[in-house]
Amino acid sequence: MKTTKFVSLFSLFFLLITTHLFSQNKKLLDHVLFYSSFDGKTTADLALGDAMLYTAEDYKKAAKAKIGLNDPNVVLAKGKGLSGDAIHFKEAKTSAIFYKAYKNVGYTNASWSGTVSFWLRLDPNKDLAPSYCDPICITDSKWNDAGLWVDFTNHSPRKFRLGAMGDIAVWDPNNDSNETDWNKRTVTVNPSPFQSKTWTHVAIVFSKVNTKTKSEFKLYINSKLQGVIKNINDPFTWKAENGKIMLGLGYIGMIDELTVFNKPLSLKEIKTVFELKNGLKVLFN
Repeated sequence: MKTTKFVSLFSLFFLLITTHLFSQNKKLLDHVLFYSSFDGKTTADLALGDAMLYTAEDYKKAAKAKIGLNDPNVVLAKGKGLSGDAIHFKEAKTSAIFYKAYKNVGYTNASWSGTVSFWLRLDPNKDLAPSYCDPICITDSKWNDAGLWVDFTNHSPRKFRLGAMGDIAVWDPNNDSNETDWNKRTVTVNPSPFQSKTWTHVAIVFSKVNTKTKSEFKLYINSKLQGVIKNINDPFTWKAENGKIMLGLGYIGMIDELTVFNKPLSLKEIKTVFELKNGLKVLFN
């Protein structure tokens, strides 16, 4: 009798805990602006703006971009994703592949905060071509002018970096930036933990951009903080409708579960996303 009562109480406790955790996780969905699982399609599963993926010959011709993947070197890798499919960049020299950032990243010229979450799979020292590459770059212009990006450096061992470069007219008006200027605006991870047979989670958390308060940018890998960019106040001035989530610039490898949240996720929330081994889509069910 006592054993039965104990089991019943334990089951009730387990149910309450599970229900609470599921409810907390579901609340994350309230903050999702954009989500692409790449499962069977390149169209985003959820988007406050345009959900379509675009391909252009290059970024100078982005205005003539066509909907969908139109490059044989960029494909959906069936069954190779974190769970389901992933987008695979097979060569470094590809077309311009991007989503439109307008409304999908929550950009504002008054106070911009958020989180960009995604998974990468590659061996940087074996897979990448001998040049810099950016798996993701978010900007309306270019990487060093109001750009938020991650990249791998161009020499072995390949270092992984977060860069937050505001308006170039503010941080490098004379085109004479030095190591101090760069170090203020980057976080470097060396050695990087990426491997060809396992998925690695990356989260970029940013807050108070375009305010009078100094902005902050954090880089997390597998839910562990790698570094913080702070004590800068560079504005990020965009023509909002020109903003792009650029994918695979010089990159060779896979990307999955691309998500943009409208707030800076806490460490606990980032860990929650990291531990969703089947991806954020499980919360939509």
